[in-house]
Amino acid sequence: MGALKPWHIAVLVVVLILLFGAKRLPDAARSLGRSLRIIKAETKSLQDDDRDLAEKADAQAGYQPLPPHAGQQAPYAQPQQQAPVQQPVVDPVHRVRDN
Repeated sequence: MGALKPWHIAVLVVVLILLFGAKRLPDAARSLGRSLRIIKAETKSLQDDDRDLAEKADAQAGYQPLPPHAGQQAPYAQPQQQAPVQQPVVDPVHRVRDN
């Protein structure tokens, strides 16, 4: 029952010719082929992009910062925090009126 026999294909071809006409079938096949090529190219480029991103992530994961020289502070170390300077709160409406 699941096997596709030659007479099934013949009936399918006859039905397609009756539905679409003999002139439209080659154009439809060409446009279908173009669409499939575009889809194939796009999926390949997406896979290549994913592979490139994975390679870049692997390459960057191996980077280590250089150790500081003796007596120098590391450039990536955060400076010691100072007490925040309190700025007076100024209402924008009053500031415009003062000018």
